[in-house]
Amino acid sequence: MSIDQALAGSDIAVFRKGTSVVRLDQVMTSASDRGFVVGVSSIGGHTRQIQHQHHVTTHDFAENSIYIRDLAEAYKADLSGSFDFLLFEISPAALIRIADGAELSGITSLAAETASKDIVLANLARALIPALEKPEEASALFIDQMTTAIGTYLVQRYGGRSVATPNRSRSLSRMHEHLAKSLLLENLEGDISIEQVAQACNLSRGYFIRAFRETTGMTPYQWLVSQRIDRARTLLRTSNAPLAEVAIACGFADQSHFTRVFSSVVGATPGNWRRNV
Repeated sequence: MSIDQALAGSDIAVFRKGTSVVRLDQVMTSASDRGFVVGVSSIGGHTRQIQHQHHVTTHDFAENSIYIRDLAEAYKADLSGSFDFLLFEISPAALIRIADGAELSGITSLAAETASKDIVLANLARALIPALEKPEEASALFIDQMTTAIGTYLVQRYGGRSVATPNRSRSLSRMHEHLAKSLLLENLEGDISIEQVAQACNLSRGYFIRAFRETTGMTPYQWLVSQRIDRARTLLRTSNAPLAEVAIACGFADQSHFTRVFSSVVGATPGNWRRNV
């Protein structure tokens, strides 16, 4: 594999597997109780001949095409063409928890798909590529938030039930909003999971994310990044601390990570912003 990366979310394990080799071998996996695997192809040109019990099917994977496979079924396929797949593995217990959080209790499986196109899932998956490439800069909060969004989408789209619109309010109470923001600020580097904050508020992860976004206009991770930037602006404006110290004080992995995020939000590098103000 020329690409072999991994991240662990609360309920979903994330992998990225890729190779530029055109001629590939046969892949075989035995049946297991590990649950489901979802693959998202970020490039085109990959082909699979899947060997079923009495027939063979051929599938061409274009960019943004996906597959969903139940790992309880044995799998055998001949692969050809280079590929770059983002993979999500979900255990049976995790799928139930995700469905409960999405208010779709009773879902215990995902519909099988092979080489079908799903732009929404592909875009959600691609958001995790920077975290896979630089895990040292990836916060647990961001990973947990993205895997929750992906899991919720999967049970809504492929769980086999229509999505109901709940009647109850989606906003956080003032107490829960204060508690959530306090917990996030106490972990400015993002080393706290959505699960931990949601549990403190006695809410499911999916409901908490939706309610936090309705209350603040931002996801928990977006809100935390805005707080980091606000703190960085204050330190840049009121102190002569080196940029590397400001970066660490504001929860960034290092100065380069700080510079990239600050520039994308503010439109100027920290050094230029400090000089201008």
